[in-house]
Amino acid sequence: MANKRNPSSRPRHRGGEEIGRNVGKAPPRHGLARVLSKRGACSRVQAQALIRAGRVSVDGRIVLDPEAPTDALRANVRIDDVVIDSAAKTYVMINKPRGLITTARDERGRDTVYALLQAAKLPWLAPVGRLDKASEGLLLLSNDNAWSARLTDPEAHLDKVYHVQIDRLPVPELLQRLRDGIDEDGERLALKDVRELRRGAKNAWLEITLDEGRNRQIRRLLAAFGIGVLRLVRVAIGPITLGDLAKGKWRALTAQEVAATK
Repeated sequence: MANKRNPSSRPRHRGGEEIGRNVGKAPPRHGLARVLSKRGACSRVQAQALIRAGRVSVDGRIVLDPEAPTDALRANVRIDDVVIDSAAKTYVMINKPRGLITTARDERGRDTVYALLQAAKLPWLAPVGRLDKASEGLLLLSNDNAWSARLTDPEAHLDKVYHVQIDRLPVPELLQRLRDGIDEDGERLALKDVRELRRGAKNAWLEITLDEGRNRQIRRLLAAFGIGVLRLVRVAIGPITLGDLAKGKWRALTAQEVAATK
């Protein structure tokens, strides 16, 4: 008499495939607000407001929860019945003028860097790092979150170069002390490098290189030595340089520039 096999030990099949066999990775699922942002429709904060206002549907159903898990690749997502497809990866630089805020919307109604892009037909782009209101120069924006994260990762130690006008004439000993840095409120503030570019009768321009990004690091360090900043202009991020881009203008990065940062 043949031995009976335990039914639980038999492989079960469905459509010729064993149940449990990994036939493909599950599509990525993210919160709905993040999906809208990644598809280039708007910022995540703007997406949250649109969702809560009942203006966003997923696969034909209105969703009110910004964190509702959503198929990031295949979901049919609409805002006011307009389909929001994934946008092509876009990378741009701006020569930011002084006085603009690096944010999409300011609660105090101040002008933001997005005013410079209003006439451009671009998907939603997020700033890659920041420049404060009083600072100028090179600002990158992109909808490629992975690329942005690599550029802003402190472990990457990506060089950022600034031209800074100060209210005094420096001496070599002062420049060395700036390289050595200080400890302030538990943070180490130091410059990777600093050199004098040129000087006038009462002030000078310095070229400062950082390989980490702490909040207002240059201004805080110079202030600790009693040095006032007259202008602060970022001119390079890694291999990407501001070049001759006019103030207040923008341009797309070249494929070579994007590849160089990867």
